[in-house]
Amino acid sequence: MIILALNCGSSSVKYKLYHWDKRETLAKGEIERVGVAGGPANHREALKQIIGSLPAVEISAVGHRVVHGGEKFKSSVLINDEVLTAIKHVEDLAPLHNPPNIAGIEAAQDVLPGVPQIAVFDTAFHQTMPEHSFVYAVPYEWYGMYGVRRYGFHGTSHLYVSRRAAVLLGKPPLETNLITMHIGNGVSIGAIKEGISVDTSMGMTPLEGAVMGTRCGDIDPAIVLFMIEKEGFYAEELDAILNKKSGLLGITGKYSDRRDIEKAAGAGERRAELALEIEAYRLKKYIGAYLAALGRVDAVVFTAGAGELNWKLRASVVQGLEHLGLVLDPKRNEAAVSREKEALISADASPVKIYVIPTDEEIVFIEDVVAILEGRYETHTHFVYSFEDPKYKRKT
Repeated sequence: MIILALNCGSSSVKYKLYHWDKRETLAKGEIERVGVAGGPANHREALKQIIGSLPAVEISAVGHRVVHGGEKFKSSVLINDEVLTAIKHVEDLAPLHNPPNIAGIEAAQDVLPGVPQIAVFDTAFHQTMPEHSFVYAVPYEWYGMYGVRRYGFHGTSHLYVSRRAAVLLGKPPLETNLITMHIGNGVSIGAIKEGISVDTSMGMTPLEGAVMGTRCGDIDPAIVLFMIEKEGFYAEELDAILNKKSGLLGITGKYSDRRDIEKAAGAGERRAELALEIEAYRLKKYIGAYLAALGRVDAVVFTAGAGELNWKLRASVVQGLEHLGLVLDPKRNEAAVSREKEALISADASPVKIYVIPTDEEIVFIEDVVAILEGRYETHTHFVYSFEDPKYKRKT
C-alpha cells in the first residue's frame, strides 16, 4: 500500500510518498512559488508536477493535512462531497490555511480520479477538551452562531509525542499525565490528562498562546482597539501584523529565527536578549498553569524544531521549577540536540521526568490513512498506533 501525503500551503505543496508495507519513504519534497511568477500556476499544476516526478507506482490513497476541522471532525475521515462541503463551511475559522488545504484536495481529486482522499485534521486531537477549557468568556451566543471557541492545533504532533512519552514512562497512555511543548516557528503547549487533551495554548486560531516566531500569542485584546484608534488599521492590516510581524520578530525588529536571535544576543543586542527572556518566561508560565490544571504530571515533553534542538531554550524554560518537581540534568540537556533520538534530560531524582521527543506527524498521518482504507480506524482515544509498541524503531 502506497500513500501520498500532501500538506498544501498558500504558495507551497509539501509531499511524501510512503510505502506502508515496507515502512519506507519512496520520495519527498516541496514545490514552492505556487501561484507566484516563475512557479506552478495553481495547486493542480503543482500536483501534476509532483506526480510526474514520483516513481512509477500505484498510489493507494492521498492523505491531506487540513488545519481546521471545527467541531464536526473529531478524527481523520474519508473525503466525500459532504465532508468537503463541511471543510469549506469552517473556512472562515482558518482563512490562511483551509483555502489552500481545500485547493489541494480538489486538485488531487482532479489529477488522481478514483483514488481515495483522506483528511487528517490538526484540530481533531483537541476535541476531547471539556467545555470549561474551550468556551471563551465572551457572549455565549458567539459560540452557537459562529463557532467562537478554543480548538487547538498541532494535534498530530501532540498525539505522537504523548504516546511515545507513555512508552518511555512504561505506562499505558490512559494512565499518563503530560505537558507537551511543540516549539517551532509556531508554538503550542498541551495539557494531556489520562492520555487525552484537556487544554491547549492555541485557541480559535493559531494566534493565541505562547510567543512564536512571528505571532504575538497572548495579548490584551484592548491593544487591538487601541491601535485601531491610534493608527486607523483595517482588519487585514492588523491580521498581518499580529500573525506575521509580531512575536520574536516584533520584539527584535529583525529576527524570527532563534539562531539569529541567539547570535545577536551574544553580541549584546538588548532586544534580542529580551526576546529570549520573554519567550522562556511565557513558556514557563504555561508549564505552571498546566501543572495546576493537571494536578499530577508524569513528564514534560519538548518537541518540534526548537524544542528538539535548542538546549539553551529548554534550560531557560525549566530553570527555577525545581520546587515543582522539574529537575534538569544539564549534561543530558546539552547532549540532546537530535531530530531523530529520544532523550531523557531530567536528573534521575527528578519527580517529574523531562523528555526531548522528536515529533513524527507524518507517521500519525499515514497510519490514519491506512487504517481508514483497511476499515479498522477508530478515533484516537481508542486507536492503537504502531509507535506505541515498546519495540518500535523510528525510520527516517
